[in-house]
Amino acid sequence: MTNDQPFVDLRKYDQSWFDRGRPSWYVLLWWLVQAIAFPLTPQPLNILRCALLRLFGANIGKGVLIRPTARFTYPWKVTIGNYSWIGDNVVLYSLDRVNIGEHCVVSQKSYLCTGSHDIQDPAFGLKTASITINNGAWLAADCFIGPGVQIGANAVIGARSTVLTSMPSGQVCWGSPCRPKTVRIKNTQ
Repeated sequence: MTNDQPFVDLRKYDQSWFDRGRPSWYVLLWWLVQAIAFPLTPQPLNILRCALLRLFGANIGKGVLIRPTARFTYPWKVTIGNYSWIGDNVVLYSLDRVNIGEHCVVSQKSYLCTGSHDIQDPAFGLKTASITINNGAWLAADCFIGPGVQIGANAVIGARSTVLTSMPSGQVCWGSPCRPKTVRIKNTQ
């Protein structure tokens, strides 16, 4: 440890303004249901996981596949379009809206993070911004998607990419930080 003074004073941290969208007891009930029901449901019981998410306010389309180890902070802030897939150990840290289009794949261990902190604020204030994954996009394994990011339709985000800015439609993108690299060509077969 050094003797430098910290730039922040965490005693001043205050998120009393933050609206989770539901009362505290409801949030706790969701976390208990998710901790118990999700990991205990066998892989083929995807219908039960989708039903639980809908029961807690998520907007889940038809034919959506969600693996039992996926995690949703506040499902009532999540929309997933028809026929999209959410892989193992995916985290939707939905302090703000997470909108996933149709026919999207969010591969295993990806983390969609709608919250951060103001590094210039001595109280380390919370900041949130929505994430949008447009139709036909694929997030490969272990991607980090930051607050306010939009992934364009039919874009591919390569494995282990860190996406801190929006990515264009129809591009194959990768890296840390993620950058567009080449056009995604549609297979017409």
